[in-house]
Amino acid sequence: MKRILLTSLNLIFCGMLLTSCSKDSLNDDVTAYNQVVTEKAEYDYSAIEVEIIEDLNIYRKAIGLQELKPLAELSVESEGHNEYMIEQGKVSHDNFPQRASTIMNKVGAKSVSENVAFGYFTADDVVDAWLKSKSHRENIESNHTHVGISVRQDENGKNYFTNIFIKK
Repeated sequence: MKRILLTSLNLIFCGMLLTSCSKDSLNDDVTAYNQVVTEKAEYDYSAIEVEIIEDLNIYRKAIGLQELKPLAELSVESEGHNEYMIEQGKVSHDNFPQRASTIMNKVGAKSVSENVAFGYFTADDVVDAWLKSKSHRENIESNHTHVGISVRQDENGKNYFTNIFIKK
């Protein structure tokens, strides 16, 4: 019986080693990075969202930090928070502990940080504002590995920004 169990475990282990994953498209780079989740989130990044991620990574690289990898689950959470802020009519970090807990459980994050903003029109402007703020800059410069971003407009055309960082 013991021999059958050991043989079975060896077969399972070998099967796991021989099974590999491959990326079929660049979209996989934007939506999945070593995720713990069982369902793959989808998120279509707008031009301004892509620019914000690029600006953050240009800044981080310039100061010797690792680039952040986009993670769709974070952008989905960011989008939900933007919708909440638009409904409330104010910028806030309301419910951040719940968002952080959800993210930790969904993607196995070890730490979670968040930047929010309101009213900026360009990626450069919002990233510059975050960099001028000590606490926002600290989030950008922290030892995070992944990033999510959402930019949404209210009915008056004002942009709301939520940027979530995690370390895996």
